[in-house]
Amino acid sequence: MIFLLEDDDSIRKLVIYALESQGYKVAGFAEPGSFWNVINGTLPDLLLLDIMLPGEDGMSILKRIRQNSRTKELPVIMLTAKNTEFDRVEGLDCGADDYISKPFGMMELIARIRAVLRRYEKPDKIKEYHVGVLYLCPDRHKIQVNGKQIDLTYKEFSLLCLFCENRGIVLTRSQLMDKVWGLEAEFENRTLDVHIRTLRSKLKEAGAYIETVRGIGYRMIGEANDK
Repeated sequence: MIFLLEDDDSIRKLVIYALESQGYKVAGFAEPGSFWNVINGTLPDLLLLDIMLPGEDGMSILKRIRQNSRTKELPVIMLTAKNTEFDRVEGLDCGADDYISKPFGMMELIARIRAVLRRYEKPDKIKEYHVGVLYLCPDRHKIQVNGKQIDLTYKEFSLLCLFCENRGIVLTRSQLMDKVWGLEAEFENRTLDVHIRTLRSKLKEAGAYIETVRGIGYRMIGEANDK
């Protein structure tokens, strides 16, 4: 959702039309009062903010936004007819993410919006696995059993990640060898069984979650609460 605070009706309608044609949801406001009433309940993904407004100017609004813990991270692009270097510097110093002078082209505005939104994109949530008393966070290379840290070798860790990612699914011996040992697999003999045995031992009671499926391979069992 994009909020647009712009008192010029023709500009406001044109910007809303252009953004909606690009698939954005837009809410337009002609004066600060109605804007504050809505933003106190709904936080947009980005604000397009005019400077010359009735009642309260855009710079004052921007300062209030940056001083409020709830809105201080809100991306803001200033839209204004004031286009001197001093005005641009003042807007950026007050916390604007970008500053666009009027008149502006719609394609440039859309490109600027996309650029600002990309900067604010949140990284993918870190994957964590909770299986019974076992906790695994691959990104942090963290393994715990009953809250106690467990140290694994690289290949043991890789095996555990595969089991957690495919909990309940039987992984064949060849699948495990291919994914963990790759091109080395054809030269290995009983190394998979040895690594599984060592992994189970290091995981203590959680080692029981790695189940042998005779004649096929292994799978992870146990109640999961993935986050």
